[in-house]
Amino acid sequence: MNLQPWMRPEHLAPGDTKSLQGDWSGLELHTIRSTADPFFETAFGALWKEFGEAGEMERAGVIAERMKWHPSQTHDGAALLYAMQLITRNGEFVAVRDHTAILLANEPGAIVHLSHNLVAPAWRRSGIAGWLRALPVSTAREALAAAGRPIDAPITLVGEMEHFNPETEATGIRLTAYEKAGYKMVDPSLVDYRQPDFRDPRIIDQENGPQPIPLCLMLRRIGKEHEEFVSGAEVRQCVNGLYKMYGRGFRKQDMQVVFKTLKNYPPPHARIPLVRPTSVPRNPKLV
Repeated sequence: MNLQPWMRPEHLAPGDTKSLQGDWSGLELHTIRSTADPFFETAFGALWKEFGEAGEMERAGVIAERMKWHPSQTHDGAALLYAMQLITRNGEFVAVRDHTAILLANEPGAIVHLSHNLVAPAWRRSGIAGWLRALPVSTAREALAAAGRPIDAPITLVGEMEHFNPETEATGIRLTAYEKAGYKMVDPSLVDYRQPDFRDPRIIDQENGPQPIPLCLMLRRIGKEHEEFVSGAEVRQCVNGLYKMYGRGFRKQDMQVVFKTLKNYPPPHARIPLVRPTSVPRNPKLV
């Protein structure tokens, strides 16, 4: 194996062990901490072209503010560490991802929000996606250490995904990839998760207020990947963490809309099934 120092086999998802077999010679990882970083334009530009133009990514100003977060500084009950990470070989774009480690006050461990990841066409099906899915574990441990918490504390990776629709090829490909890696979906018939409205506030006001987007929650609970249920308390903790993160960059009145949805979640003691991501069709009642 010709693994790079940043490739941690113990951080791979259960279904991503094939990534150990790739040719990783010459790959470089760039962790971008500010918009002044010379690699920012390449990394953000690729993500924005893929996701921003479709309304699926926050604007550069929001990202710039996120890069100032530090896990030793708690605000409104949460400390955060944002990471944008670019992989290159010989200066050429290979892949990029961004995510945020969230440390809630008075709650153990870390929640990592998986924002976006993108692999260059020539590198798809190479196994590099497995390493992209492993990087957030390292970020979580970095955040825990910086906050003075045990680095072996519980870690949960959380992704927001579209509802499965057999007629939408791109969605099916993404969900299938995460399913094969070992991620599980919180049963969307029991948890109606809503992502905040990413649009410009002026447009939100012109169009009668925020319009949160119904999405599904995808989880990888490190060390608990085999478990088939998650408690209502843990789901609420994950979503509360995501909303605390979003709340740093969005208006309070827009966030209140999604925070109110938590009252309809299952109670803390509930056992919520974790299902295969491609097993649950889109529910028109949640749209």
